[in-house]
Amino acid sequence: MKKILHLLSSIQGNNAYSTKLSNAIVEKVIAKYPGSTVERVDLVEKELPHLNAATLQSMFTPEEELTSAGKAALRYSDEAVQQLMASDIIVIGAPLYNFSVHSALKSWMDHITRAGITFAYSEHGPVGKLMGKKVYVAMSSGGVYSEGPAKGYDFVAPYLTTFFSFLGITDVSVFRAEGLKVTGIKEQGFERGVASIVID
Repeated sequence: MKKILHLLSSIQGNNAYSTKLSNAIVEKVIAKYPGSTVERVDLVEKELPHLNAATLQSMFTPEEELTSAGKAALRYSDEAVQQLMASDIIVIGAPLYNFSVHSALKSWMDHITRAGITFAYSEHGPVGKLMGKKVYVAMSSGGVYSEGPAKGYDFVAPYLTTFFSFLGITDVSVFRAEGLKVTGIKEQGFERGVASIVID
């Protein structure tokens, strides 16, 4: 049994290919680990605030020194960190928008990057503190970015892989529904993405 955190970041909600692909991943995780629980968070719908000066300052203030305003500034961050730390598996629906992730997902990433909690500074550089978790990314794109001339424009898969590695999560798998706007490819793009899912 696993605790699954399912994050969505598409502006198209349940109609999005990234959402549908991430749903397929969740279904296959549950099939492998019966009895698993799922906490589903639509980051676009939640409207997480972008990181601001007050929140950043509160992140670096010792807990015992936080004012009521400082605690309020950390409300979204604390909730996101608790959800993340309680999970075993994180499934992320991540459409490629203009070569990168949607700002809602970026905001979530900013809120969970907490020195002393999700990573630590050391004399040898930053050290991730979230070892032992697994991340599955359901990536969708209108073009083909896994190979070919547009491969260098994909800043979703390498970005998320690098980001989670920074936090100590090195087990990241990316599954793609791609070419969804390309004639001759789009007809099978989503089905190929679902067929590529392997739960390890």
